[in-house]
Amino acid sequence: MAADARTQKSSSPTNTSGRDQPSEPATKRWAWKIGRIFGVDVYIHATFVVLLAWVAYGHFAGGAGAIGRGLLLVLAVFGIIVMHELGHALVARRFGIRTRDITLLPIGGVSRFDRMPEKPIEELLVAVAGPAVNVILALLLWAGLALTGANTSPVGMGVVGGSVLTKLMWINVSLAAFNLLPAFPMDGGRVVRAALALKMDHVRATEIAAQLGQGMALLFGVLGLFFNPMLLFIALFVWMGAQQESRVAELKKVLSGVPVESAMMTEFRVLSPTDQLSLATRLIVAGFQHDFPVVDQKRLVGVLTRGDVVRALSQGDAESPVASAMHREFATAHPNDMLETVLARLQAPGVVPIVVLRDGDLVGIMTAEGLGEFILMQGARHATAATPRADERARPNGDRKVDPIDPPAFVKHARPG
Repeated sequence: MAADARTQKSSSPTNTSGRDQPSEPATKRWAWKIGRIFGVDVYIHATFVVLLAWVAYGHFAGGAGAIGRGLLLVLAVFGIIVMHELGHALVARRFGIRTRDITLLPIGGVSRFDRMPEKPIEELLVAVAGPAVNVILALLLWAGLALTGANTSPVGMGVVGGSVLTKLMWINVSLAAFNLLPAFPMDGGRVVRAALALKMDHVRATEIAAQLGQGMALLFGVLGLFFNPMLLFIALFVWMGAQQESRVAELKKVLSGVPVESAMMTEFRVLSPTDQLSLATRLIVAGFQHDFPVVDQKRLVGVLTRGDVVRALSQGDAESPVASAMHREFATAHPNDMLETVLARLQAPGVVPIVVLRDGDLVGIMTAEGLGEFILMQGARHATAATPRADERARPNGDRKVDPIDPPAFVKHARPG
């Protein structure tokens, strides 16, 4: 069964030097690359071997022939799942969204997108593309079986026996139906969110879809206890995925309408390309700054990160010039840009700080850590604003003024970095 997850992360436009490569997500650990299709890398997770062993054990009583047919069926199913994921990827590509890779797990496929579609209609089309592939494959298999006079009924079709093509047809039907269940962030849940977003605020649509998804997760968990243990894993995935998506949407709501200049670092040190890396080391140890703009005669030429310094020190290059380790390509923003537009770039693993320029002049630095500090302060401020003082509690109607921004609970306990 295919359980799709799409991470909302954007690739860094600054990272072309080979340094600070994005850290791999959990699904990519213990995964092996098996090919590249339509420009998308396909990986298979090590736990897939466990599934093969389980299938072999289930067909053991039927002998070597049954085991072989069972393993071929599993491989065919995962081929179908790859096509399902490619359906999402190719439609997303039409909207300018790159798919980083596809990872095959025992519970299905996981695609990593640079970002999710922002327009509801685009998200809807991307979401239904995967199940549409399964419907098309099922119809093609049904037509082929009907032309040959083969039985297409699932009645009496056991785990070991039965026509492989008939099984594949019904597997496609099952995949399409299962993925269209309103279990956000699976395909059906994304369809629900997209449909709701056509009529209401995106954050509210996400909240409703996430609540529905977590309800479905509870249902999967109960069914998994009594029927199929695999549903327990899917329930956990759906629950955590829905929770994460809801938090990201709430975070965007908190940052909506807030300019970059409200959260950027304005007190910082700059380095020269000819400064030694040992100077950067002393500044990092002695102060709070971890990343440094590199300026050559009032012209911004690069950004030096703490990771750059650590790598240089590990190679014994403490006395090398800053220019030998700095990033020469970097993202920039204007002080009046909105934080919600910068958020995706800062969320990308391995991204270098965003340099804030006004009329070509360096006025600030925007880092993920700095944004975390800002969110922490905002959360504390609004938590205080939402709690009535003693004199306000004494008022019958509590006519206190509350800021309209309502940060999510997780922001109030966030820790920067």
